[in-house]
Amino acid sequence: MRAFGKLCIAVLALFLVLAAVLNIVMLKGLRYTDGQYRVEAKRLADEITETGSYDLTKYPHITGVYAGEELYKSDEHYVIIEANGNLYRVEYVLADQSSTIITANCILGVLFLLLCGVLFYIRQNVIKPFGRLNEVPQELAKGNLAVPIPEQKSRLFGKFTWGVNLLREKIEDDRQKELSMQRDKKLLLLSLSHDIKTPLSAIKLNAKALAKGIYSDEDKRRAAAESINVRADEIEQFVSEITKAASEDFMSFEVTQGEEFLSRIISKISARYAPQLGLSGTEFLIHKYEDCILSCDADRLAECMQNLIENAIKYGDGRRIEIGFDRMDGCELITVTNTGCTLESKELPRIFSSFHRGNNADKVQGNGLGLFICKRLMSLMGGEVYAEIRDDCFCVTLVVKLA
Repeated sequence: MRAFGKLCIAVLALFLVLAAVLNIVMLKGLRYTDGQYRVEAKRLADEITETGSYDLTKYPHITGVYAGEELYKSDEHYVIIEANGNLYRVEYVLADQSSTIITANCILGVLFLLLCGVLFYIRQNVIKPFGRLNEVPQELAKGNLAVPIPEQKSRLFGKFTWGVNLLREKIEDDRQKELSMQRDKKLLLLSLSHDIKTPLSAIKLNAKALAKGIYSDEDKRRAAAESINVRADEIEQFVSEITKAASEDFMSFEVTQGEEFLSRIISKISARYAPQLGLSGTEFLIHKYEDCILSCDADRLAECMQNLIENAIKYGDGRRIEIGFDRMDGCELITVTNTGCTLESKELPRIFSSFHRGNNADKVQGNGLGLFICKRLMSLMGGEVYAEIRDDCFCVTLVVKLA
């Protein structure tokens, strides 16, 4: 607020200085114009001396020339000149520019008031609301999700504050989901660890019996071995459940199925990446396509495409990234292709697993979740995603149902 106040003072002071300079320039121009009659009177005297006559049409500021008895009889502005030994009274008019100066100053006054009004409007509708929201991001970053967010009716900040409020609610909701997920995981692990103890105890008892030779009968030894095998299968099943819980439940995905035009999604992607790739020298091609309505969550589908393009930027050679289109069996196929693929074909079946990173990711930062997220989201939207390598190019295709 203080910085804006200083800025307002500086702007208004500059305006007043410019207005003063303009007035000085206009006053100087007025004095210059008022001196024109003297120049014309001198020229008139020269003309009378040379020709013995004169033409008043040549002198816009001179209204009359008189001699003899009328030499000093006048209430108008005049000047006495001498030509050929005679005196002449030359009447003239002064250019009335006071009205021009007054009009200019009135306009400057209106502009000054308008400038004050604009600065006051900015202060009331932009600076002050922004100042009230200034501490909100810091509090959210500290984890204080109960920070009050004042509602704004302003067209400029109403939507912004509404969006910040939604962000806060989303963070709070995600925190609650995370806590619930952690609690469920802990309960699951405690339950599974308790359930594992029973088959593990049976395995240990049977193993000790076999080691000590307690079972002299072959059938009993075989039954003990089979019991160990069954219990081992139970433990393996429990371990699989633990692995599944650890690998799949660490993220929650929400999809709101709807309908969206393909062109709108592609326009968003183009607006986001075309300037960036243009600056880096990467050729970015979007092939021609026939617009259609897709059955999807538009935001989630755009997120999938962004993940694919980000991967293309990271793992490609930077020469070309292109988006191609095809249609098959009531689905729109959107393919993101990048040149410079160094991934081995044998790794293709595993690239959609969580935290999996290929042999080409040694020098690239990442967590191995991009393609995993795409796989989950496309599955929730009723679609599919697959990858292939063609002519040293890495291609990932999103299969989206048509509405």
